[in-house]
Amino acid sequence: MRSLSLSAALLLAAAAPLVAQSGLAVADSSPFRPLNLPAPNEYRGGSGRPGPRYWQQRVDYRIRATLDPVANEISGRETIHYVNHSPDALPYLWLFVEQNICDPASVTNLLNQPPLVFLGSTFDFSCQGFAGGGRLETMTLRGKEVNRSRSGTTMRVELPKPLAPGDSLDLEAVWRFKVPTQGAGRMGHDGALYEIAQWYPRMVVYDDVRGWNHEPYIGAGEFYLEYGNFDVSLTVPATHLVAATGDLLNPLQVLTATQRARLALARRSDTAIAIVTRTEAGNPAATRPTAQGTLTWRFSAKNVRDFAFVSGPDFRWDASGYDGILIETLYRPRAEAWTEANRMSREAIKHFSEKWYRYPWSHATTVEGPIEGMEYPMLTFVPNSPTREELQGPGARVRAPVVPDDRRLERATLPLDGRGLQHLHRPRQQRQLLPRHRVWRLDRGPPAASGRTPHDAGGGAAADHQATSVRDLFWTGYQKPALMLSLLRDEVLGRERFEAAFREYIRAWAFKHPTPTDFFRIMRDASGMELDWFWRDWVYTTARLDQAVDSITARPDGGSNVHLSNRGTMTMPAELALTFSDGTTSTVRLPVEMWNLGQRFTYRVPGTKRVTRATIDPRGAMPDTDRSNNTRGAP
Repeated sequence: MRSLSLSAALLLAAAAPLVAQSGLAVADSSPFRPLNLPAPNEYRGGSGRPGPRYWQQRVDYRIRATLDPVANEISGRETIHYVNHSPDALPYLWLFVEQNICDPASVTNLLNQPPLVFLGSTFDFSCQGFAGGGRLETMTLRGKEVNRSRSGTTMRVELPKPLAPGDSLDLEAVWRFKVPTQGAGRMGHDGALYEIAQWYPRMVVYDDVRGWNHEPYIGAGEFYLEYGNFDVSLTVPATHLVAATGDLLNPLQVLTATQRARLALARRSDTAIAIVTRTEAGNPAATRPTAQGTLTWRFSAKNVRDFAFVSGPDFRWDASGYDGILIETLYRPRAEAWTEANRMSREAIKHFSEKWYRYPWSHATTVEGPIEGMEYPMLTFVPNSPTREELQGPGARVRAPVVPDDRRLERATLPLDGRGLQHLHRPRQQRQLLPRHRVWRLDRGPPAASGRTPHDAGGGAAADHQATSVRDLFWTGYQKPALMLSLLRDEVLGRERFEAAFREYIRAWAFKHPTPTDFFRIMRDASGMELDWFWRDWVYTTARLDQAVDSITARPDGGSNVHLSNRGTMTMPAELALTFSDGTTSTVRLPVEMWNLGQRFTYRVPGTKRVTRATIDPRGAMPDTDRSNNTRGAP
C-alpha cells in the first residue's frame, strides 16, 4: 500500500506539467488555498517573528530650533547621525523634507483637494492658499556641501563614497520654513498656538522589504521612520508653555516653583492636578518665570521614531499619574469639554498598559488645538471636539503605539480597545467608541440611514454617514479593520486564543519594523489556526458575506437537516439558532471548515426532534449583506 501511494503521487506529479502545457490547468479557487506571501528568510521567519539576522537602521537627531511667531517662522540646525546596520553599501540617502508641503509648486498646492470629511470632523489637507515651503540653507558631510536633489517632500543625497555596512555618518543641516495656518496636514498654528510635527529634515526608512520607503508626503499621509534618540532645544517666546516628545531637561529654567511642585504631586495622584489653573491660563505673571524675551526648553527622548511639539501662551494644564507615567492634558480655556480629558487619557494608558503592552515612556501628553487628531511619541494632537465621545476616540490614541511602527499600517491592528473604555461615557445611550458594525457592504462602505437595521438603534453619526466606494476613509481605514479583528477575536479564534496571539505579536515586534505578512504569520503561528482564508477576504479583496438558510428537510429517523449556503464571496464560520417542534431551542456554532467542500453545507441536526425554524447569524454578529434569507421555517 505504501509503494502504491508513492507511485500514485509520482504519477500525479509527472502529469501536472502535461496538463498545464495542454491548457487544461485550473487555478485553485478554494477559499482555503494558501496566500501568496513573500518567502520567509533569515530576516523575517516563517513564524512571523524577526529572523536570526533581522536588522534595522538607526538614526539619532540633535536639533536646535527657534520659533518666531512674529515672522511665523521656525528656523533650525540639526545633526543627523545615521548608522547603516543593513548588509548593503548605500551610495545615496533619501530624506523627507516635509516642510515643502506648501511650496507653491508642491503636489498639495497644485491639486488643492477638497477637505476630507471624517465622521464629524473635517480634515483639510490642502494648504488653503498658503504659499510656504522650506529653505534648506546648507547640508554638509564632514564640512563639505553634499550634492542633493529635491522632488517635492523627498530629497536624495549623493554620498562621496558608499556607506558601508556597519559604518555611520553625520549630516549637518541648517533650514527654515514658514508655518501654515490652521493645520495643513499634520502641523500648523491657530493664532499664537503652534502645533508642530513633521517639521525637520529626517531620514527615510531603508529596510529589507522595499529598500528606501520614500513615498512623498502630501498631507493626508502618515509616517514610517527609524528609531533613535533625540536631543532637542526649542527657543520660543518666554510667555509660551511647551509640550513635546521627550523628557524636559531644564525645568528649573522654564517652569515656576509652583508648577514644579504641582507636577511632583500629580505624578502620585490618581486624579488630575491643575498645573496651570483656569484663572492662571494666559497670565504670564502667574505661569512663566519671566515674560520678557525668549526661553529655551531642552528635551531628550530615547528610542522613539519622531519628535513633535506644541507652543502657546494660554494653556490650562492638568496632570495625573499612573504607574510612574505622567498623564498631561493642555487645552485653551474655551475648550470646556477638556476638563475630563485627563481622566480619559489616564484610563486609556492604564487600559492599554494592563491589557496589551506597558506604555514605555515617562509621559503621555494630549494637547487641544487646530490639528484634527494625530499621535506622535508621547504627544497627541486632538481638536476641541463637540462631544465627550469624539474627544475620547483620538484621546485614547495617546498611547503612541510601538507596533506597528509604520503609521500607514497601524489601522490593521488598531481597533480592539474601544469598548474597554466605554465605562467613561454616561448615559449608555451615547454613541459607542467602537460601534457594533452595521450591515455594511464591504466593498461599498456604510449605507444611508434608511438602510439601518434594528441593530443600529442609537448608532449616531456613523450610521448616518453614507459612502459609495472604498474611498470612504472612515470605513476602509478604521471601521472595516476594527470589524475585521473584532470578528477574528469573537467569531473565529475566541477571545483567549486571539489575545494571547496578539500579545505575542506585540512582544515580538515592539520597536521594530513589522509588515502585514509578519502579522498574518505570527497570528497563525501563535493561535494554531490557518487564517489565510480570513486575510484574503478581509485584506486583499472586497469580498461580501451572504450566508443563507435554504431549507429544512425531514430525515427518516424523525430528525431534521438544515441546508445552508454561502451566497456571497466571503467565507466565515456560522452560528445557527434552531427552534424545535416541542418549543425548545438550541444554538450551535459551526466552524469555517463547514465550507470545505463548496458553497453549500447540510447540518444534520443531532437527535430526532423536528426543527421548525432555523436562523443563521441570530445575533447579527456578521456583516451579512442580505438578512432576508437568514431565517427559514420548516415546510
